[in-house]
Amino acid sequence: MATWLRRILILALIALAIVAPLGQGNYIIYVMTSWLIFSIAAMGLNLTLGYAGQISLAQASFMAIGAYTTALLTLSGWHWLAAMPLGVLACFVVGFGLGYPALRVKGHFLAFITLAFNTLVFLVLRNEEWLTGGTYGLVGIPRPDLGLFSTMRSLPFYYFTLTVTIVAALAMWGIVRSPWGRAFKALRENPIRAESLGVDTRRITLLAFAIGSMYGGLAGALIASLVQFIEPGSFGLAHSLRILLMVAVGGAGYFFGPFVGAGVVILLPEILRFAEGYYLIIYAVLVIVMLIFVPSGMIGIWGRIRDRFFVRPVARADLQQGAQLK
Repeated sequence: MATWLRRILILALIALAIVAPLGQGNYIIYVMTSWLIFSIAAMGLNLTLGYAGQISLAQASFMAIGAYTTALLTLSGWHWLAAMPLGVLACFVVGFGLGYPALRVKGHFLAFITLAFNTLVFLVLRNEEWLTGGTYGLVGIPRPDLGLFSTMRSLPFYYFTLTVTIVAALAMWGIVRSPWGRAFKALRENPIRAESLGVDTRRITLLAFAIGSMYGGLAGALIASLVQFIEPGSFGLAHSLRILLMVAVGGAGYFFGPFVGAGVVILLPEILRFAEGYYLIIYAVLVIVMLIFVPSGMIGIWGRIRDRFFVRPVARADLQQGAQLK
């Protein structure tokens, strides 16, 4: 796709995201805000899993760290804009530490380690009642107060979340297009070859976990302000698997995959509610069929169409060199 056409499409999608909630009820706006927040969390996991090839089942735990850190500080009188960076920083540090097992184990062994970490965070949140409120959680979490722009109502908070999402997406775009991004892809494809080419695979592995965890923490800070109530069950293993499903459905390793995947996982069940008690069955069947026939995700469908109908002839370099020699 030409660069100018891609830019026009992105601007059109942003314009659509701006006008879509107008005239909608609070519940629809809430669902759309949730889509944006989980897109941020999925972006982080997509960097760790899709670009760097390091599997993680702990993204919800980083949402929990970001959410509880931001909630505790804002309930103590801190402004959200001051509390959120500390929550994100905490996720960076913890994610950096969680990346160390990835230096020794791979595949399902790494998945088990991250799963255990997710369970550990859940147990700490549930048992340390003096700090986290235990199973009762934290209530009355304030939303960001931006002076003339109040986010207490649903629509302003949606636009605030949309702005944060765009900034986070631009930062991720810069990361994946930078030398770091190329190193992440090299690590995913062949770690030994990457190391032989001078890539510091140790540092890149740790950064993949740390940066991906930061995005989880940012999503957690936003979800805490959206719901204004958090409890340990909101960040269990099921939610990590849900974020993993978003990455898989959208297309792991594709930049726009998390947005598409989060849209399918968050919005599709709402669209299917007309089927009443059968909507979850229909939703599960659709997801299973898609993963079977399109394992590269929804974004991968466009790649198949492009390769099938828009194949461009590629001139062989050796023939061109031979022609020059003549």
